[in-house]
Amino acid sequence: MNQRNKSVAKQRIPKFLIPHSSFLIPIALVLLTACGYKPSSHAIREIFDEKIYVEVAIDAQEPENAPILRDELNRLVYTRFKGRIASKHETKSRIKVSYQGSQFIPLAYDRGYVTRYRTVVYVNFDMLSKKGHFQKRIVSVHESDIQASALQSSALRTQAIRKGLEKALDEFLAYVSAKGALSVKR
Repeated sequence: MNQRNKSVAKQRIPKFLIPHSSFLIPIALVLLTACGYKPSSHAIREIFDEKIYVEVAIDAQEPENAPILRDELNRLVYTRFKGRIASKHETKSRIKVSYQGSQFIPLAYDRGYVTRYRTVVYVNFDMLSKKGHFQKRIVSVHESDIQASALQSSALRTQAIRKGLEKALDEFLAYVSAKGALSVKR
């Protein structure tokens, strides 16, 4: 590199940054990580103990949705709550979930067949926690396309209910996180 290229390179970097560049990276990292962010599991711990009893009420009209709901709720407890599933007599924290049915609303038609529909899923949550007894009804909405085949329609119906249940559980997680965050601030 000739003398002229070296002087151009030095002109691009401000002189006050050259000797202090080794300090700027750690300072930037401290500023970014010290913003006060805490995962939702910290707020949830304000509401629920580490051990949680999960109960899913089985709907007589659609009993096939109970295992889906139980599996998803167990996954939420393990991954998002950072808790463990326990028996009823081992813990004081309890979540009872009941699937209250679903509704299918046609949105679009093609030659008399429904081609797009909205699934509305109703789920009730009954919680016993460190902060008391809470009840929450969640209505989740999922929109999807559908085929004209009756065989595929049945499978898509089950899949739409599953997606609606997943959305309801995500909304439940947000509700519990917000409730936990509010109890910390009080």
